[in-house]
Amino acid sequence: MDIRERAEKAVYLKTKCGYNCSQAVTAVLADETALTEEQLKQLAAGFCAGMGNLEATCGALIGAVMIAGQKTEGRGTLKKAREIQESFREQCGAITCKDLKAMTDGKPLCPCEDCVRNAVYSYGKIMNLE
Repeated sequence: MDIRERAEKAVYLKTKCGYNCSQAVTAVLADETALTEEQLKQLAAGFCAGMGNLEATCGALIGAVMIAGQKTEGRGTLKKAREIQESFREQCGAITCKDLKAMTDGKPLCPCEDCVRNAVYSYGKIMNLE
């Protein structure tokens, strides 16, 4: 599955299957880790609505960084996390749920579906996943 297909599957999981933003991202990137999709779904369960409903860091972004931590085995993860965050911010305009959901002209800055999609794309770009 290429990165575009992963991104669209993540959107599908978010919109049609009851996954939260973080779960959708971790699910489509599960093969990048030693964990199962179900284990990742459980780990990511509380990271929706901006870091557990605090309107803080976007759950989709958290999911991408969690996978990066697994992929790097914790070595050099901070650098990768920063790069993923920067890529995500470029695509979405912000990284906090509160800012991403701020209404401008009757629309949020970046809807959840786009956050999920862009988190997968950012992970792919930074972690060289085609």
